[in-house]
Amino acid sequence: MSEQGNTAGQRRGYAGTWPPRGAAPVGGLAPQRLALWAPLIETLRQWARAEAGAGRLLPWVPVAFGTGIAFYFAADHEPVLSVAAVTATALCAAAFLLRRHKMFPVAVMIAAVAAGFAIATWKTARIAHGVLARPMFSVALTGFVETRDIRERTDRFVMRVVTMESARDATKIERVQLSVKKGTAPAVGSFVELKARLLPPMSPLRPGSYDFGRDMFFSGIGASGFVMGAIKTAEAPDGGGWKLRYSAFMQGMRDAIDARIRTVLEGDKRAIATALLTGRRDAISEPVNDAMFISGLGHVLSISGYHMAVVAGVVFFAVRALLALFPTLNVGFAIKKWSAVAALAASAFYLLLSGAEVATQRSFFMTAVVLIAVMVDRRAITFRTLAVAALIVLTIAPEALVHPSFQMSFAATLGLVALVQLGMPRLFAQPDHSATAQVALWGGREITMLLLASLVAGLATTPYAAFHFHRVTPYGVLANLAAMPVVSALVMPAGLFGLVFMPFGFDGICWWVMGVGIDWMIVVTQWVAALPGAVGRVPAFGIGPLIAASIGIILLGLLRTPLRYTGAAVVLVAAVWAARVPQPDILISADGRNVGVRGQDGKLHLMRAAKVTSTGASRDGFLVREWLAADADARKPADASLTEGVSCDESGCVTQGAGGGFVALALRPEALADDCERAALVVTARPSPAACGASVIDAERLRRQGAMVLRRSGSGFTIDAVKPRGVDRPWSPAIAGEGDAETTILAPRRAAPRAVDATPSEADLQAEE
Repeated sequence: MSEQGNTAGQRRGYAGTWPPRGAAPVGGLAPQRLALWAPLIETLRQWARAEAGAGRLLPWVPVAFGTGIAFYFAADHEPVLSVAAVTATALCAAAFLLRRHKMFPVAVMIAAVAAGFAIATWKTARIAHGVLARPMFSVALTGFVETRDIRERTDRFVMRVVTMESARDATKIERVQLSVKKGTAPAVGSFVELKARLLPPMSPLRPGSYDFGRDMFFSGIGASGFVMGAIKTAEAPDGGGWKLRYSAFMQGMRDAIDARIRTVLEGDKRAIATALLTGRRDAISEPVNDAMFISGLGHVLSISGYHMAVVAGVVFFAVRALLALFPTLNVGFAIKKWSAVAALAASAFYLLLSGAEVATQRSFFMTAVVLIAVMVDRRAITFRTLAVAALIVLTIAPEALVHPSFQMSFAATLGLVALVQLGMPRLFAQPDHSATAQVALWGGREITMLLLASLVAGLATTPYAAFHFHRVTPYGVLANLAAMPVVSALVMPAGLFGLVFMPFGFDGICWWVMGVGIDWMIVVTQWVAALPGAVGRVPAFGIGPLIAASIGIILLGLLRTPLRYTGAAVVLVAAVWAARVPQPDILISADGRNVGVRGQDGKLHLMRAAKVTSTGASRDGFLVREWLAADADARKPADASLTEGVSCDESGCVTQGAGGGFVALALRPEALADDCERAALVVTARPSPAACGASVIDAERLRRQGAMVLRRSGSGFTIDAVKPRGVDRPWSPAIAGEGDAETTILAPRRAAPRAVDATPSEADLQAEE
């Protein structure tokens, strides 16, 4: 039985039972809930204050700067440069004036967004040039060869146009990209005369896919095409400028390196060795290239942070070891800083030799900031280092933000820096512990670090690989763990020593050693690519989930307190969102010659205007591969099942969709009458008849809106086009005369009543008489 005892306030009650009346209010659970919420709210406030503390603002500035650039690329038409510049200047000035105010962080973020928007607008205005709007046949061109790519089947070069003559068109283009027969590409720096067929820059193959035209615009290229006939080398009217002479010199150096490698290596070993040193990776065979990306080793082929770090690291430690041999220098001078200077010079040379692509620029700036921090005795690997590198790259090339190499490179680097800053200090925190020492002695710490680095980098780049390439690498960690130590310790150092010994003629052994390591990497990548489930296919899911995943990765990487785990929740939401995005029912190419229809089996069935050869090749093979990849479909363009249920003749094709209605591809005018009467949707690259009763995608709509996807909506279709109505950008100019006809809902037309023959029969006439 409970004993009677004292309670607060000297009131008497029974211990373990009810308190005296009045000691607690009726329904006393409410104050207890409030008592639980108060500490939680206070904890959240403490975390928020810690995140807003001193030194925490700079890493968020490039995030805001990049957001402004993203707003620029999302605009429907080109912003006014003067307005963008004045707005950014005013907001930056306001942020400076508020530097001692508590609203300073908010003002800095807003100013950074405006600055990013203005920088992107200024870059586009600075490089503005003509873009070809429609194909041109037999165009006579003269100009200078600026770059040259040696590829597996054909060669390609960029030509700075001096004169351009066409019998039917007076369009002028500054630079064109031309394909030629393998082995016939002219030398960089030469002045050539030729005839070519020119095409507009390739637009996205479907809504949401990569915009090749935008990429070419920011590269200064206004058209692509191929050479017709022979290429004649002529005497240049002028020297071409110092930029051309520099390009010719660097191209000559790349060709010399490739020629020396050819004397020892051949095939894919030679192509990969050349790619690692000069950045030219187009000569790698398709099977090996595909296996590299399937296994998760594709990043090795693109010169980025890893390659730059290896170059800087090898030079830094080699120079430091060499200087340490001299006691006078070792004692009296800061040889560590001298080594950093040598590593910075080597990294700059590697940047120029490899062609200074976006990923390489980012890597160089990141490496340069790290080495400069070593020179000035500052901590090297920090979020500030990453922030400064990102700001430099985005200021010089704001278009890099929408490029997959930038997105994947910075996502991986952010994850690795976060691992170093947050995770590594806790890893083997007691090096004098006997168990830890034994693990470190046997390489356990290094293996663990490599495993964690591969895992973190792979997870950070997964959303971008899934969005741009529609696949993930389930065995990426395994491939990196098996191949990267050999690449780091053997392949890259041998290549660097080969470059050093090449002028003296002792580079052959270096290329041989490099080939041994590449052989191992190829074996690993082919083994991993052949494992069951090695290809993780992901259907296209749109830009929304990618933005959400990016926000989650940034929160996970930049936040220091437990608030960072909100980023994991955002990434999870993005994954669920991506999985629930509905796939299109119909895909239509920009020229109207290819139509993909989702059948009742849930798979795409193709109607093509071009015939497929016995080898599976067709003019639209690249388009079909992209469509299948975006649908997470493992079939090849030549797969016979793609045309199952499709009926074709010389006039067109017909197939049945998932909803039961028929979709027709009309190739000839005489097919339109029957198609308009019987099909639910008619696609034609010709003008459509006004009396057509079906829903129609015709030549005029394709010309204005490009490729499109359709989803069923009620009795009609919802249209998502590459170029929605009202969009007018320098790399995708609006078609003149665009009207209000292009709606986003495609409904069946109201067919005009058919004319009825009113002539009475002869028998009826006789009966009336």
